[in-house]
Amino acid sequence: MKPLSLVIYHNDPRTAQALAASLSEHCGALNLVRNYEEIRAAVTQYRADVVVLDLETSRSDEVARLHKEFPFLCIVATHRLADEGLWTEVMNQGAADMCEPRNDQVLKSVLRGHVHRAAA
Repeated sequence: MKPLSLVIYHNDPRTAQALAASLSEHCGALNLVRNYEEIRAAVTQYRADVVVLDLETSRSDEVARLHKEFPFLCIVATHRLADEGLWTEVMNQGAADMCEPRNDQVLKSVLRGHVHRAAA
């Protein structure tokens, strides 16, 4: 299996750096973007397999837009106050998973989501 290429967008730079450090040993290329407007360009430029997307500062329809534009992209959404209703909404929009922006949870979601998409 080829090494993963990831794009991470999180509004908090410390959280983004912590996620990057946690995920870096599991991927070949990792790119941080500063805002959600940069996501599409980064996905295209780096041929990303996975996007970790901060939903607290992204547009509410961003998961659906990304999924429509990049159907094979694994989208892992994060939110500090994720609940079942929000989880259901983003899963229906095409996310592979949604979790709190904690290193262990994001890592599990990224690996599980990517393996699931690769097998499909």
